[in-house]
Amino acid sequence: MSLIDRDKKVIWHPYTQMKLYGDVIPIVRGKGAYLISETGDKYIDAVSSWWVTLHGHAHPHIVNALHEQASTLEQVIFAGFTHPKAVELAERLLKVLPDNQSRIFYSDNGSTAVEVAIKMALQYWKNIESTKNRIIAIEGAYHGDTFGAMSVSERSAFTKPFTEKLFEVDFIPFPERNKEQAALSHFEKLISQGNTAAFIFEPLVQGAAGMRMYDKQVLKKLLDLCKKHSVLSIADEVMTGFGRTGKMFAMEYVQEKPDIVCLSKGITAGFMPFGTTTCTSEIYNAFYSDDVMKTFFHGHSYTGNPLACAIACASLDVFETEKTLEKITQIESSHQLFRKEISNYPCVKNIRILGTILAFEIDSSKTGYFNEIGKQAYNYFIENNVLLRPLGNVIYILPPYCITQEELNEVYQVITSFLQKISSVE
Repeated sequence: MSLIDRDKKVIWHPYTQMKLYGDVIPIVRGKGAYLISETGDKYIDAVSSWWVTLHGHAHPHIVNALHEQASTLEQVIFAGFTHPKAVELAERLLKVLPDNQSRIFYSDNGSTAVEVAIKMALQYWKNIESTKNRIIAIEGAYHGDTFGAMSVSERSAFTKPFTEKLFEVDFIPFPERNKEQAALSHFEKLISQGNTAAFIFEPLVQGAAGMRMYDKQVLKKLLDLCKKHSVLSIADEVMTGFGRTGKMFAMEYVQEKPDIVCLSKGITAGFMPFGTTTCTSEIYNAFYSDDVMKTFFHGHSYTGNPLACAIACASLDVFETEKTLEKITQIESSHQLFRKEISNYPCVKNIRILGTILAFEIDSSKTGYFNEIGKQAYNYFIENNVLLRPLGNVIYILPPYCITQEELNEVYQVITSFLQKISSVE
């Protein structure tokens, strides 16, 4: 029996209406920028397997680090114990994060990194005997699929079955071009009421909303208002972290520093689930007390997992030894040239680029996640051995940093071929 048939009998896939979906693609191996199927077909992984694979599949240095750690220590309870790689990773992360970050709390994925941040922020105010309890988020946000993360995310088809169970959150308009002032005014009105505990945001890019980008000056003003009104700021760098936006972290585009940072996805370069939530000394000190009830009562069975910590350290090694940030700059330069090439297609609009992320919209009478053009595009790309997963009518590229110019050109060619196809139909 084929892997496809075996899968059909036992697997429930994410974000998938199983009754309507066709056959899955059985992947048995990965190497560099490629995924290789059971039948030997090779696909360029142009979305880094859901934005996690930084340095390519089966990177030898990371493979070796995993093997070495698995042969030494695979797991240890993290309450009352520690281990070398957990300490090393925390030390190394604090060297590259904004310099106001002082403590690392480990979890196991992006949603839980956000859950930790929300709980940390709310309990901070409780611990210092403040009544601040409201959270502000941005319309269109996606912060994860657990209940706290859903609460601070856009109310959508993804959250609709659970709406009545989500806690109330204040949302400001997405600060798109020419509408920045409306977002800032609404934000200041909310924050001036004095009951806002935290502001959570995806810095500069809303990923799941369609790679929507906003200006760094707007983010600066939002964070300035947070400081003015003593509101904690939570930077959700789950998608934007580790070089995706052209800098190690998107927050490096502004001088203002967040109080809390959420990390996951690329932290282990796609090798294992892992998450971290980092915070300032001020926040940590509000929990550091003789009062046991001020303890942060949160944890995970795999908190600080040695395998994940070792892999994350190995990924940071690769940033240093393979001049990864230079590769990121090269990808961005290629994207800029491709922007010129596709800008002449009448069906293409709103092309935007930040670091390794290139996104544009296909002009369509219907927009949104369930847009039919996205399904057509996905099928066309797969038929041409390129993995691109459109967000509705938004086509985007977010490749692993190891991708060669030849491979990137192949991705571009498949996209332009699709644009020519739909243009001729129109």
